[in-house]
Amino acid sequence: MFWVRLRSSVIIMVVAIVLLVAGGPVLFAGTLVISLIGMWELYRILGFEKSILGVVSYAAACIYYVLVGLGLGGWSLGPLVFFLMALMAVYVVTYPRYRTEQVLMAFFGVFYVAVMISYLYKIRVMMPDGIFLVWLVFISSWGCDTCAYCVGMLFGKHKMTPVLSPKKSVEGGIGGLAGAGLLGVIFALVFREHLTVFAHPVWMLGIIGVVGGAISMVGDLTASAIKRNYEIKDYGTLIPGHGGILDRFDSVIITAPLVYYLILLLQQVG
Repeated sequence: MFWVRLRSSVIIMVVAIVLLVAGGPVLFAGTLVISLIGMWELYRILGFEKSILGVVSYAAACIYYVLVGLGLGGWSLGPLVFFLMALMAVYVVTYPRYRTEQVLMAFFGVFYVAVMISYLYKIRVMMPDGIFLVWLVFISSWGCDTCAYCVGMLFGKHKMTPVLSPKKSVEGGIGGLAGAGLLGVIFALVFREHLTVFAHPVWMLGIIGVVGGAISMVGDLTASAIKRNYEIKDYGTLIPGHGGILDRFDSVIITAPLVYYLILLLQQVG
């Protein structure tokens, strides 16, 4: 299992590098596909991934991405409002085919998966120095997760969330935050001359690493909580050794928008 998981991790990293370096239409298509697969995995939990409720949700995600891709992200709230109206119409017209929690999950899926993952595209394509800044999402999420795992294995004694995730420790969490912050600092030192949007890139990227790492743990635990509520082990089987898209990108999903707004905030700080 270790080698299967390692091989999948290498493949995922290669794909991520290709998408993020290419940017533009390649990253646009990649994030959209990831979003649709992630939504499918989420909707499958409640059994409406192939229904009209799912189709309406996939269409809403596509429309949202088209607006973002055209640089009309400021209009993206409109489609989400109309999407909610469409879901209500489906709910009423087909009643009692769908339960309330299915309709709520449909809306949640578009926002939680598609909208939040789109911030990878927004950082990479729409921000100055985006080709460098976008890696902060992965430093904060995957970097924190890796450091937390290593520190937890070596020194973990006190459980962070005994019921939700018994294997996660307080020591591991602290190690993850410290590791993400350190990785941010190292990244800034290596690419300082390319990080022109920051007046003080070293400590600013350290802050992004720590804060992003903290929220990435929330994202990871949120995905675990959903799985426990519905008594499933993994969201899917697409990635051998890891599970589905949501199993691998659970922390990235929530970290991407936070990093985006942290970059904007720290730019204003000077």
